[in-house]
Amino acid sequence: MNLTQITRWLGLALVLLAPVAQADEWQSLFDGKTLEGWDGDPRIWSVQDGAITGRTTEEIKLDKNTFIIWRGGQLDNFELELEYRIVNGNSGIQYRSFELPDGKWRIGGYQADFEAGQTYSGILYGEAFRGILAQRGQSTELTRTDGKFEVKVTGSVGESAAIQAAIKKEDWNKYRVVANGFNFQHFINGLKTVDVTDNDQQDRRAVGLLALQAHVGPPMTVQFRSIRLKRLPAPKKVALIAGRPSHGYGAHEHRAGCMLLADALNNAGLGIEATVYTNGWPQDESVLDSSDAVVIYADGGGGHPFNSHLDRIRQIQNRGVGMVAIHYGVEVPKGPSGDAFLKWIGGYFETDWSVNPHWTGSFADFPSHPISKGVKPFRINDEWYYHMRFASADAGVVPVLTDLPPQETLVRPDGSLSRPDGAHSNNPAVRAAVLERKERQTVAWAVNRPDGGRGFGFTGGHDHWNWGNRDFRTLVLNAIAWTAHASIPEGGIPSKELTVQDLMANQDYDVPADFNPARIQAMLDEWKAFRTR
Repeated sequence: MNLTQITRWLGLALVLLAPVAQADEWQSLFDGKTLEGWDGDPRIWSVQDGAITGRTTEEIKLDKNTFIIWRGGQLDNFELELEYRIVNGNSGIQYRSFELPDGKWRIGGYQADFEAGQTYSGILYGEAFRGILAQRGQSTELTRTDGKFEVKVTGSVGESAAIQAAIKKEDWNKYRVVANGFNFQHFINGLKTVDVTDNDQQDRRAVGLLALQAHVGPPMTVQFRSIRLKRLPAPKKVALIAGRPSHGYGAHEHRAGCMLLADALNNAGLGIEATVYTNGWPQDESVLDSSDAVVIYADGGGGHPFNSHLDRIRQIQNRGVGMVAIHYGVEVPKGPSGDAFLKWIGGYFETDWSVNPHWTGSFADFPSHPISKGVKPFRINDEWYYHMRFASADAGVVPVLTDLPPQETLVRPDGSLSRPDGAHSNNPAVRAAVLERKERQTVAWAVNRPDGGRGFGFTGGHDHWNWGNRDFRTLVLNAIAWTAHASIPEGGIPSKELTVQDLMANQDYDVPADFNPARIQAMLDEWKAFRTR
């Protein structure tokens, strides 16, 4: 494991293990002594006088703005309070922000600006993100019409000169930032400086990083102390996109499966609002602009619903929206769609590389991850795709479900192929991985993306009846909630015990004459007995 991989894994461990404040509870982000939980250039950032201190000199100059990033997690709705002091130059507080690709400790997004001068303290600036979004004293609305971005001044929150007069030069001042939905308010020393509503559905961001800035230019010193955060309660919206009818009764029941998952999320009492959209794409695609996570459960490959909407999905994903792909929904063609899935969910089913046999997976070991909460060991037969194509090792993909598939999925006991080589069935690479190297295969995985979004891939879900297995179902419910940045209780997302009648509801096809509900009930009973051993 190289240094970059180690850094990413340590950052992930910090996010997963650090205590998270509940809504309406204040959380201190700085201990006054160390930079624990913060990540910045050690040449620039240190702790001095009980404050996070950024300093540039004639000897240590910047050619680009640099930031110290809080690694305690992504923020959506919150209230932030801190004290700052600045000598020379310009600085700011980044929020709902994202890491830029042009270097380490580089950040773009919303910025609560301040400076040693007389003009910009209190404004809302879009760092690498649309420029000035509100001048000091303004109330603005951010819009986009026919592709053109516009800042509309809608009113005043105060006189700029009066706000500046209340700011103490080279002394400590109190900054407060409130981000609630797509409304943003800044306050300095108790005076509101801006009030912004971001209705630019193309570029606005629902979630992202918190960071503090040291600005390029002449030598400067900026300090921050008494940094505390309060998360604000807000519903998390999940859009579940169900594909068209597909395989016949009891298989690839995208609509019925999505409805079961949505019902559980809506009745979990956790402030999650889940809505199902059928036939592979919402009739009114604007609903995706207010979603915190998008779930795709549909037939894939060349007919994947996202293939013809890559630019639209990319627009959504760039804002830090979560994504979940279930079963055939993880398969897209190599090229633009495959590359996009590597970025969005960390992996995908690649033809002539991945395979799709039916087999019984045994899952007993789970990572220390919110998706694993309340999930007990389980065994279940499904069309578990495996030998997936994953993003590079430094992308931070976390295996969630792994098992070594039986050799019968590839060869017979006599050594002959059980499935001939084909685009989905078998190939030399998968035989080497499973039969020779005995590598456990990942069939469910999670990733934290640099843009603040989260992704999850799950290859099970061919057999509709499997949603009746509590642990199978809880794992996916947890994953959907996690990608939406919702809090997951220790016991996992709660859901009712599903009956055969529940599972038969809302399916796309009529019940066949030979259907035997007793067989499904026996499966439910077996899973329940296994869980209570």
